[in-house]
Parts: sequence; structure tokens; C-alpha cells
Amino acid sequence: MLTELTIQQFLAELASGSATPGGGSAAGLAGAQGAALLSMVCNLTIGRQKYADMENAMQEALDKAERLRLRLMELVEEDTRAFDGVMAAYRLPKDTPEQKAARSAAIQAGLKEATRTPMETLKACVAVLELAPAVVSQGNPNVISDGGAGVLAAHAGMMTAALNVRINLNAIKDERFVTAQNDKMEELIARGNTAKANAWSIVSERLGM
Repeated sequence: MLTELTIQQFLAELASGSATPGGGSAAGLAGAQGAALLSMVCNLTIGRQKYADMENAMQEALDKAERLRLRLMELVEEDTRAFDGVMAAYRLPKDTPEQKAARSAAIQAGLKEATRTPMETLKACVAVLELAPAVVSQGNPNVISDGGAGVLAAHAGMMTAALNVRINLNAIKDERFVTAQNDKMEELIARGNTAKANAWSIVSERLGM
């Protein structure tokens, strides 16, 4: 499993000539890092008398961040499996008209699945970003830079996932599916950008930037 590799091994896999893992798995990892950094801020706020008024809010945020972190780690694996399915479809025989038709249908089905997975990653990254303003506004100021790093990581994950959605949509012939997925992607990106801007404004103010 990719998530069981060391950092060095994972990066070596990304750098290799293999099509997987690729940007989709990297998007999940970036989002998971963002969620983990928000969890860090929560954990370094919870249990400290100085921030007792924030205890309940930070515990709730921690629970959400951890669920998102775990989901994004799952998506690191799922993205690679989905794209491996596309590659398997491309390797199907195409010697007869029937084989060509079956291969084309398999490719299109695989591309749709390979679109849904980064869309889930995009959605999860947006959820991290929408959690961030509360965490960076109420969290321990001594780790606000870590919270800011989490915001940037989650945003990078979101935009990387969007790239993977877009490239798959470009190859899908089902116009209704393409339009629906594109609209969903744009709505999620708009939400994520708004949340990122809000969180980054708070981080900048608290750091005196």
C-alpha cells in the first residue's frame, strides 16, 4: 500500500516512469497533510488552561480534522486503483469491431471512475479548508504558522485534485456527465477558495503579516 511506504519510497514512486501513483494520489497526501496540521493546532490547544474557553470547539474541530485526514489517506490509495483501471482498459484487445467497442466502453467507464475519485479528494480538501478558519482563529497562537501551512497544503491538494478531474473530463464523451461534474468541480473550487481566503486573512493578521 502506498500509505505504508516511507516518505522516500513514496516520492521515488511518484518520480518513477510509472503512470501511478501520480497527481491524484499526491493531491490526497497534500490534503491529508493539511488536515494533520489543523489537528496539530487543535491538539496543542486542547488541555491548556489558558485556552480553556476554546476546549469544546477545538475538540470538535479535532474530530472533524482527523476524519478528513483518514479519508484523504484512503483516497491516496483509491486514486491509484482508479487510474490503474483506466490503464487496464486501454490494454484490452482491439482486433475486431466487437473488441474495439468493448474496449472503448471500458475506457469510458474507467475514466468516469477516475474522475469521481479526485472529485472526492477535492471535496475532502474543501472540507479541510472550511474547517480551517475556526481552527486558526481560536487555536494556540504559538502554532498559528502550522495552521497556515495546513491551509496552504489543503488548498494545494484541492487544486491538484481539480487538475485530475479536468484531464479525465477532457477524454469523456458523455456530455451530460462532463457538464455535471464540471459544474460540481467549479462550485467546490469556489467554496474552497473562499474558505482559504478567510483562513489566510486570519493567519496573516495573527502573525502580523
